[in-house]
Amino acid sequence: MENLLLTILTLCVLGILAAVILYFVAQKFKVEEDPRIDEVEKMLPGANCGGCGFAGCRGMADALVKRDDISALFCPVGGGDVMKACASYLGKAAPEKEPQVATVRCGGTCEKRPRTNTFDGAKSCAVASSLYVGETGCSFGCLGFGDCVDVCQFGAIAVNPRTGLPEVDPDKCTACGACVKACPKHIIELRKKWPKNRAVYVSCVSKDKGAVVMKACKAGCIGCGKCAKVCPFGAITVEGNLAYIDPQKCKLCRKCVNECPTGAI
Repeated sequence: MENLLLTILTLCVLGILAAVILYFVAQKFKVEEDPRIDEVEKMLPGANCGGCGFAGCRGMADALVKRDDISALFCPVGGGDVMKACASYLGKAAPEKEPQVATVRCGGTCEKRPRTNTFDGAKSCAVASSLYVGETGCSFGCLGFGDCVDVCQFGAIAVNPRTGLPEVDPDKCTACGACVKACPKHIIELRKKWPKNRAVYVSCVSKDKGAVVMKACKAGCIGCGKCAKVCPFGAITVEGNLAYIDPQKCKLCRKCVNECPTGAI
């Protein structure tokens, strides 16, 4: 009995001693954190979407507090108002960035891009893309399994069952970029958000030659260059059999829309 009590007493003493040692070690090596980080984190939307380039809002708050120049930092979910509030609290200059929206650059609907085979594997764009080119003759177009839908935390994108293509709700889209990263075909792009959503862009990413494109999709870009010739602002370039419209140069004159022979714009 005495041995048992002695053992218990010894363990208690060792436990208390270890706790005291750990306390002093923790005090000696503790890292003081700027209390402003907590306040800035509260100002951020708390989406933790990664659209700012950090793993979560905590990382963004830490960077905002510690960096002298925050012009390269931006929260796409909170937008300009949130960034101004954070900058004002920290006494720094708020970064300016125009609103953006996710844009699906594929016009190959079920009607214009007929299926030539059926994929019986896992309904995932990532899986399908790693195994073969897709269910149509176009190896560049949307696979339609909705990986972009699955990663969107804001319910801003959905696959239209009639067209087989994802559609973005510009009012819900925060331009976090999650869908852009999830698309294995790279057909989703963050582009300038125009008033009344009147953006003009080439709804195709195929770099095949014109004849090949037309066999696979009636709405594809054939690289004819007619759009570039009629653009009075030099906003359109044609490289690799594909036209691209620079959103920073485009003035929405829509001459290219009327000129495109396939309706790809």
